[in-house]
Amino acid sequence: QVQLVESGGALVQAGGSLRLSCVASGRDIGRIDYWRWYRQAPGNQRELVARITKGGDTNYADSVYGRFTISKDDSKNTLFLQMNALKPEDTAVYQCYAITTPGFEYWGQGTQVTVSS
Repeated sequence: QVQLVESGGALVQAGGSLRLSCVASGRDIGRIDYWRWYRQAPGNQRELVARITKGGDTNYADSVYGRFTISKDDSKNTLFLQMNALKPEDTAVYQCYAITTPGFEYWGQGTQVTVSS
């Protein structure tokens, strides 16, 4: 079992920055193979924003490439999403996701990011 708790969402002006955090806890945190950040805006489908493997390999959606950075601190069981040059279209609920061996999926409750123009 893994529990994920996000924080860091806020209201920010366009061009600003935020850093989201996702803290993992539970007996299976050592089995996390992949972490991901997703987001969902009202009326839109959930979108994969970024992902990072256990080894630290990263991938980004085209819409955030060059502006967002995903990272993790294994000593603190924490996932981060550094978001720079924010745009109004980045407004969404951002959710943390983890998948463990042998394939169990876990979601956080989400944190709201609102970017004003």
